[in-house]
Amino acid sequence: MDQYGAIVRGDVDKKQIALVFTGDEFADGGKIIADVLKINNVKASFFLTGNFYKTPAFRSITQRLKSEGHYLGAHSDRHLLYADWNKRDSLLVTRNQFVKDVRKNYKRMKSYGIKRSDAAYFLPPYEWYNASISRWTAEMQLKLINFSSGTRSAADYTYPGMSNYRTSDEIYESIMNYEKQSEHGLNGFILLTHIGSDNRRSDKFYTRLDSLIKELKSKGYAFQRIDDLLK
Repeated sequence: MDQYGAIVRGDVDKKQIALVFTGDEFADGGKIIADVLKINNVKASFFLTGNFYKTPAFRSITQRLKSEGHYLGAHSDRHLLYADWNKRDSLLVTRNQFVKDVRKNYKRMKSYGIKRSDAAYFLPPYEWYNASISRWTAEMQLKLINFSSGTRSAADYTYPGMSNYRTSDEIYESIMNYEKQSEHGLNGFILLTHIGSDNRRSDKFYTRLDSLIKELKSKGYAFQRIDDLLK
């Protein structure tokens, strides 16, 4: 766990990785991602907001991901920012607002036949939280998770003009460099990217997913759903 109470990595003694995708307002990579996962016989995990689950245009890809055995989880209903960016211990929501937001996310998931007991891991919006959010999550009998730090994988949502913009080449290289240089490589890693991104980003990282999976498999890594990685 990290200092705020979230699970951020699996067993570092096992060459296993969980590919995690989050989604809210974009799903342009959905088909490509699903096709690549199927071709490579990989199961991944998708943490989607209530906004995503209720969007009619996203329904078919969501149903496909579920039918093909991927983990579908919660990422908040409205993608709220729970804590201040600059003063992390300052909450931007009350406990009641938090509980309502999370419950509504799970309510949206019910329309896909997903029960809370099937999806006990919760990935907070913006991957940003504090000790209070961790405690409230536990009180709802859910498990707070976040991505493993050390790579630029989560920057695949950025687009030119943003101060933190990273190209797909930079993101890919950051993953492989970490794998090479870190004591435990990517063992137990929760590797987070996005199911879609703003149209202002033409350099879509999900087009590199097939190469990434193949290269990591060649290094001996196996890919697991988040519930299998962390059980």
